[in-house]
Amino acid sequence: MGMPERRGYRVEGRVQGVGFRWWVRRWSLDQGLRGDVCNRPDGSVEVQASGSAEQLDALEKALWQGPPISRVDSVVSVPPVGAVPESGFSVEGR
Repeated sequence: MGMPERRGYRVEGRVQGVGFRWWVRRWSLDQGLRGDVCNRPDGSVEVQASGSAEQLDALEKALWQGPPISRVDSVVSVPPVGAVPESGFSVEGR
């Protein structure tokens, strides 16, 4: 694995109310990533994750799939914000 880095993603489509945030959390923890995921007011989901470049590339690919009842229309890179969490992957908001 390479040096840890932090990336942000905005996922658009049918991604709220379908368990998307919890799916991202479970997938990310299984892969050893740290970060958070939250619903955005515009209906998208934002993911901030820290890990190796390889892990983050795999996350971006996984975001295109999501849980079975979701529909992902786009995954857009956004500037990373906030501090890298010490551990874990949190789900923000409701």
